[in-house]
Amino acid sequence: MSKMKVMIPCEEANQTCDKSQYNEVNLWDKIKLSIHLILCKACRKYTKNNSKLSRIIKLANVKLLDKTCKEAMKKDIENALKNQSN
Repeated sequence: MSKMKVMIPCEEANQTCDKSQYNEVNLWDKIKLSIHLILCKACRKYTKNNSKLSRIIKLANVKLLDKTCKEAMKKDIENALKNQSN
């Protein structure tokens, strides 16, 4: 029988916090994050700042680039870097 790991490191807590902002985390991970946040002041601050940033971006009505535009920009950058090294 495997042991359930309740305590998680800060890095995992921060990743879970990021995922929870977009509802991409399951109940067990939310529970582990909550336990971690009770014990870790630094991660509580990270979570607070992350929530504030997400709220500000949402209020600013920031438009994201579509996938096609991102791919075109990536190609342009790669070509520019390739040309610069020649």
